[in-house]
Amino acid sequence: MFYLTEQFFSIQGEGKYAGVPSYFLRTGGCNLSCPGFGAVYEVDGEVRYGCDTYFAVDSAYARQWMKVDESAALIEKLQQEFKKIGYNPDVVITGGEPLMYHSDKTFYEMISWLVAEGIQITFETNGTIEIDFDKYPVYRKCIFALSLKLANSGEPVEKRIVPQALKNLQSYSKETFLKFTIDKKLVETTAIDEINAVREILPELEVFCMPVGESRDTIWRNDRAVFEFCMQHNFRYSDRLHIRVFDTTQGV
Repeated sequence: MFYLTEQFFSIQGEGKYAGVPSYFLRTGGCNLSCPGFGAVYEVDGEVRYGCDTYFAVDSAYARQWMKVDESAALIEKLQQEFKKIGYNPDVVITGGEPLMYHSDKTFYEMISWLVAEGIQITFETNGTIEIDFDKYPVYRKCIFALSLKLANSGEPVEKRIVPQALKNLQSYSKETFLKFTIDKKLVETTAIDEINAVREILPELEVFCMPVGESRDTIWRNDRAVFEFCMQHNFRYSDRLHIRVFDTTQGV
């Protein structure tokens, strides 16, 4: 059994495959909360802080999530959706943290079906969960966008950087790349040292950096600093196209 918060057809807005038409499955629940990202929201009058997908992270929203306890109905829905689209798009599995469910029977059946259909799958993951690729071999055919969290997330380093989990993902998956969400303040302080520390663990991976922001306004505050940071260090700049186009709208 696993939880979905939303599913929709859109354009991949960030990272290596930005611009590619993709079908998104967003799971509910995360093992990190990242209060440092500063997205402000309210739960029963209480002000809380988190990432831009707090509605898929904070368990206070769990009553709105869809429980998936058998794979057949979801696979049938995906077949119908792809038929409407007219082709099998890439599928992006995001969250929350989708790899919390990697060993779940229902979740694994869904991933196995997508792989059997020849659909390219990208997991957007914080990279903290260790996968046994021998026990769950279908993940060898998936792409992993490693959205590792830095100090600006507000999470302690030992919780957000798990070296063995990262090495396994690099060694056994179809493809991996690094994706960091940074802001102007981090650019001016510890960003390069933190990224270099990660690259000591994963020296061969491409690095994509994108500006912090849950809205157009907050992205505008950080994008130029991140842009120039990428130029300075030979990283890849990633914008956040879905936020540029739709601002704070969910399901895009």
